[in-house]
Amino acid sequence: MSVSEYIKARKKAQKTYRTQLFKGTYPYLQALDDLISFSEIASEVDLGLVEIPLNAIAGTKTAGRKQAFASNFMPLLEENSEFARKWMNLYNAHMEEGIRDPITAVEFMNRFYVVEGNKRVSVLKYVDAVSIQANVTRLVPRKTDSKENRIYFEFLDFYRTTSINYLDFSQEGCYARLLSVLGKTADEPWTDDEKMDFHSSYIHFLDIYEEKGGNNLPLKPGDAFLTYLEIYGYKDLLKKSYKELREEIPAIWKDFQIYPAKRSVELVMAPEKKSEEKSLKNRILPLSSPPLKIAFIHDRTPEESSWTYGHELGRHYLEETLAGRVSTSFSVTDGDPDRGSEAIREAVETGSTVIFTTSPKLLNASVKAALKYPSVRILNCSLNSSFGHLRTYYGRMYEAKYLTGILAGILSREPVIGYVADYPIYGATASINAFALGVKAVNPEACIYLEWSCVKDNQIEDYFDARHISYVSGQDLLSPSRGSRQFGLYDIRNGKITNVAMPVCHWGKFYERIVTSILNGVWKKGLEQSRDKSINYFWGLSSGMIDVICSKHIPAATCCLLEQIKQSISSGAFHPFSCEIRSQDGTLRNAEHMIMPPEQIGSMDWLLDNIHGAFPPVSFLTEEAKRIVRLQGVGKYQEQSDET
Repeated sequence: MSVSEYIKARKKAQKTYRTQLFKGTYPYLQALDDLISFSEIASEVDLGLVEIPLNAIAGTKTAGRKQAFASNFMPLLEENSEFARKWMNLYNAHMEEGIRDPITAVEFMNRFYVVEGNKRVSVLKYVDAVSIQANVTRLVPRKTDSKENRIYFEFLDFYRTTSINYLDFSQEGCYARLLSVLGKTADEPWTDDEKMDFHSSYIHFLDIYEEKGGNNLPLKPGDAFLTYLEIYGYKDLLKKSYKELREEIPAIWKDFQIYPAKRSVELVMAPEKKSEEKSLKNRILPLSSPPLKIAFIHDRTPEESSWTYGHELGRHYLEETLAGRVSTSFSVTDGDPDRGSEAIREAVETGSTVIFTTSPKLLNASVKAALKYPSVRILNCSLNSSFGHLRTYYGRMYEAKYLTGILAGILSREPVIGYVADYPIYGATASINAFALGVKAVNPEACIYLEWSCVKDNQIEDYFDARHISYVSGQDLLSPSRGSRQFGLYDIRNGKITNVAMPVCHWGKFYERIVTSILNGVWKKGLEQSRDKSINYFWGLSSGMIDVICSKHIPAATCCLLEQIKQSISSGAFHPFSCEIRSQDGTLRNAEHMIMPPEQIGSMDWLLDNIHGAFPPVSFLTEEAKRIVRLQGVGKYQEQSDET
């Protein structure tokens, strides 16, 4: 029996040998000593006895017997050789009681090279074993600027707390992204149970991924696994049946194929004119079809969240303007991310065919639901999403903030103006910078003092008072339960709050136009047509969705000036981000007379040079804010350390 198995193994070796020669590549095992020099090694670390994945064993340490094996570790020597006899004896021993003696190996750049035990590796690879025990010495390379080197040092940080050596990536930042998905910090040690569950989850995924042909794709299995987790989540992976995985993995196959690229993003900057037109049939014939059932899913109640309150006003506006044609309902997840998927499921089961999820915190639940219910139109309120499985929407609030910035710059007698931001997320940064640009346009010497409402125990009023700040840009809208007048642009001189102007996001205008396009057949079954790209609605002043309400405290001439600028922005004759713009570090972000592309505006992760303040460290944020920045935080916010 062992002779026939050796012959089969040798045939595999010969096939690989011929293929490598045909491709012009080296047909034998790679020897690490031939690949690197001593000068490339910074240090050696004894890892002790560890389990190493067989597919990560790349060759031998020295040139020794490397030509006895093809590059796939299968044997090349004749079956009547002493080498063959020893291989067959090892095979018999493994089939009877298993190979128990560990090999000796070195690890370099997360690949293993055998010092002693090549034939044991060969036998185990032949029988499709997964791993082998080894006494391992790690050869740590010197740091360089190469991408592979940087990824490897990210792996070393990851290994330090996890001892996981079977997962590697082709792109930088993936280990940090993985920890974010898992809800772990970089310095948090893993328990044995956590390591075991993670490994089981990875193998659970890998079984179906490879079954569907994943090994034929250019990305690494780790890349595919992370892509899956970022869409479907980690928490319930082990509980999923193979049937569920066979449905989920093919649904995101395109994401694997285009990796590391994201699905292209199509920014829709204004509503289509056709969406406003009612069909002739709808105008002359009575409506006989049942109302379109629409569900709104909020993260918080309107009483506790001004954001939700604004969307609820929009829902009521939708019901009034399309009375008889739509039926709406709403539910609240109470800040529980797991409740999002359940709320969407309940909406679908009760007949809703259009679902608006009104918070970035519901993005992941929305993506999963869009994949699960392809006939349901699901839209999430967030910006800068590259998920191509659903549509997202957001308002160009920065246009209104630019106008209020002009007002603040004109009215303030002091060269200091306050700004209270909610969360350091996409969209919010553009609003901060647009306000600062508006101030600079009329008051070049003024400085914006930026503070964050999402920072724990932040005494914002005391901070502004100590700096004699009289005008502040605060929250755009307050919920009914909050009686404060600190919203919009307000004057806080003499201990009295006077509201000056308020930027408005009229969500009802957006909902009306989107739903009308569905009712009139203009929407086009977009979910089928847009799976390879993300459609982000990003409407501004021209759509009527964004506006500024001015108070009687503004001089008439100033109101007239503001209206003229507003009309110029609405018509496209003027753009707030069309001048020379530099960030706090002096970097030129936009050249004079150039209009900054909307994609760059939506993805801003820097602050203007007349802003005093910074993005807060993660450790300073409230727990709710931490959840939000993990999803939509600017730049690499998910990777930000807890340093002060």
